[in-house]
Amino acid sequence: MREFISNFSEQFDETEKSLFTAATKFRDLEEWNSLIALSVIGMVDEQYDVQLKGKDIRNAQTIEELYNMVKSYLK
Repeated sequence: MREFISNFSEQFDETEKSLFTAATKFRDLEEWNSLIALSVIGMVDEQYDVQLKGKDIRNAQTIEELYNMVKSYLK
């Protein structure tokens, strides 16, 4: 989980890294936008070999929910 949060936070340039926790509601972050969503999808594909879709991002509220979704695709 810690590695996923770190990888997730690297997609943001201006948001303080300490704001990223499992409970962070990432879509509420000021910097969140469609380009970062695409970056997250690309990061998950590259790091975890999982192809997320836009609906996956929309269905997750927190970083932990997104992480659990990625884990479920790995099984």
